[in-house]
Amino acid sequence: MTCKINIHNEADVMVITVNNPPINAGSTEVRQGLLDAVHRFQNDPSALAAVIIGGGNTFIAGSDIKEFSQPLAEPHLPSVIAAIEDCPKPVVSALHGAALGGGFELALGCDARIALEGTVIGLPEVTLGIIPGAGGTQRLPRLIGIEKSIELICGGVRIQAQEALKLGIINKLVNDDLLGNAITYARSLIGQKFRIRDIASPKADAANVFIASQKALKAGKNRPNIQLAIEMITNVMTMPIDQGLSTERDVFQTLRVGTEAKALRHQFFAERKLFKALGSNELKPKSLEKIAVIGAGTMGSGITIACLSAGYSVLMLDQNEAALEKGVKKVTDFYGSRVTSGKLLADKAEAILKGFTFSTQWTEIASADLVIEAVFEDMQVKHAVFQEIEQYANSDALLASNTSYLDIDAIAEKTSNPSRIFGLHFFSPAQVMKLIEIVRCKATSPSVITAGLQFAKRLGKTPVISANAFGFIGNRIYAAYRRQCEFMLEEGASPEQIDQALEQYGFAMGPFAVADMSGLDIAWAMRKSLAASRNPEHRYVNIPDTLCLAGRFGRKTGLGYYQYPQGAKSGVVDPLVKQIIEEASASKGMVRRTFTAEEIVNRVLLAMMNEIAHLVSEKIVGDVTDCDVALVNGYGFPRWCGGPVFIAREMGKEKLHAEIDELARLSGPGFIKASLDGLFE
Repeated sequence: MTCKINIHNEADVMVITVNNPPINAGSTEVRQGLLDAVHRFQNDPSALAAVIIGGGNTFIAGSDIKEFSQPLAEPHLPSVIAAIEDCPKPVVSALHGAALGGGFELALGCDARIALEGTVIGLPEVTLGIIPGAGGTQRLPRLIGIEKSIELICGGVRIQAQEALKLGIINKLVNDDLLGNAITYARSLIGQKFRIRDIASPKADAANVFIASQKALKAGKNRPNIQLAIEMITNVMTMPIDQGLSTERDVFQTLRVGTEAKALRHQFFAERKLFKALGSNELKPKSLEKIAVIGAGTMGSGITIACLSAGYSVLMLDQNEAALEKGVKKVTDFYGSRVTSGKLLADKAEAILKGFTFSTQWTEIASADLVIEAVFEDMQVKHAVFQEIEQYANSDALLASNTSYLDIDAIAEKTSNPSRIFGLHFFSPAQVMKLIEIVRCKATSPSVITAGLQFAKRLGKTPVISANAFGFIGNRIYAAYRRQCEFMLEEGASPEQIDQALEQYGFAMGPFAVADMSGLDIAWAMRKSLAASRNPEHRYVNIPDTLCLAGRFGRKTGLGYYQYPQGAKSGVVDPLVKQIIEEASASKGMVRRTFTAEEIVNRVLLAMMNEIAHLVSEKIVGDVTDCDVALVNGYGFPRWCGGPVFIAREMGKEKLHAEIDELARLSGPGFIKASLDGLFE
């Protein structure tokens, strides 16, 4: 056996243990070891049944994703499963921890499945741009039917063992002694085989299959792999299993080497390394249990909900009693609506809210381990709040600002201990959005940043670490993106054309629809604050300012880049905006021209790439792929496209340099080409 597979006999039962920590990934060595073990079992007359179990904390939590970027080495997983099915003696899989992807497909190839309470089971391959490739689309429907298989496979759903038992996916659920129970169960099967492949093809109502398929396609953004997964699953009804398995494998192999799957693997690995620093024992971060949130507005309420849901005790403080009352209502209403909708049990909501307190008195923050300031974006207001925090907070409490643009170093410099000050930039709504920027100031202690990472992990957030700089990572890139879109407005494009092009590419919303939703006055205030430092020779588009001067602040005023008639779910094209844009072009002597959707998208992507390269050279971001993580998780960038860094690497340096040079020519004065090498590091 390989060192990844251990074998021992318990009387007449052979126990095959996968030993490939930390998740027992189904690597080449694991597959070869399993195949050898099955052959050994088949040829061992003393072994009448076998159990496959995972060593450590899990069964097999998936394949080795690193292998997907290169030709897969033999033996492939279908060969291992075929050997199990062809073996005349029964094989039982004993599941604990997680049985995901190829691990679950291996279990489906066994004669029976027994699981420990708490085991998670699923086929999440679609989240990586592929489909199950070792029989998942063929065997699972034979157990649970077509419609349910479409739901689970196309949604990449992970289910608990209790539900798997109800569905008939596993044969037995146990609370303890998994191996002992599995051996006993295996003995009960001696002399028999129970192959899923021998189950008759399931029948299904065409209307129900159509409904399940449409629901899956909508949730999966109609991506090609979702379409193909549905096709493979429905093949079960008409296609012999060997033909179905062969077709599934061909599709899997084609998708695996495609750009979309490569982009999703890039994003997967970029996100997986975010918490890498927590594996180091060098820094001992402060343990956080009680959080104080200063400010009861939209952000303060959202942050409070995020912290409460993660099991923290939270104090919400606002000196304005009316504002505090509104904030408290937002928090309690949130949990009330979750209970009403059936998404949360009433006793669970009650337990969460027991950890919620609120006050107008600064003295109440004394027991907090972390104080998060979430007040109005004004430097004088922030300074005043931090003076109060310093006076009343515990001397070893960590202090964070939720600012999205302001200079946190300027705040920290006016405190007595700047080493405990850092940024926690949540995205709105804070209880929903995954992205959080952890901002490292000049004097911030490394242990404080580590504590911030631990905090983000407990919240279930996706954190990126940024140095303190205007706009940090996400807003800095977004500003360059929006600026390029404004350039195109002047040159001949319309807001609806730009929004449509980017939404068709995969963005959640176009920039002008986003601006109307968030409020044009917010960016206007920021532009006015920077007006004195703006170089008058640099290109500046005044169209947004003209809209604001006309009182068009977006959805909240019913007019912005679009008009919003009462009851309208989305913006309607406004002829007055067209006139304002055309007059702006004429005032600069610009002859308007037509744009293709491809050109719009390309200019946006190039602008992002150039700005990311600036962030790297200015040492604002430590790992360039963090920028892709930020854009996907906070700005609606299509995950299946990987991010601007991934796209730049696919383009190659030579082509990228040529296209950025052309972008610089189109953008005019003020565009600074970055050193692009940082995109390829």
